Amino acid sequence: MGFHLHGIRRSSFTSSQAAAKVPKGYLAVYVGEKHKRFVIPISYLYQPSFQYLLSQAEEEFGHDHPMGGLTIPCSEDVFERTTSGLKGQ
Repeated sequence: MGFHLHGIRRSSFTSSQAAAKVPKGYLAVYVGEKHKRFVIPISYLYQPSFQYLLSQAEEEFGHDHPMGGLTIPCSEDVFERTTSGLKGQ
């Protein structure tokens, strides 16, 4: 079961269960060394601070993400600080 935190949702489903549990208007991303899964609003993709994270992902992984989904190469703390500032935007 996931929970809501700063406009993002954490999930503890298996990958096949989790893929089916992404609500419309959201995107699953994997963050940090342990590849923790977060479900974020698609609107975050347009924010400059999040686009910086996306450029880091592109630089590190290109289009080949190890989790089969978008992997953000930063710590969970950095990701949560970045996304907490996006809530409500």
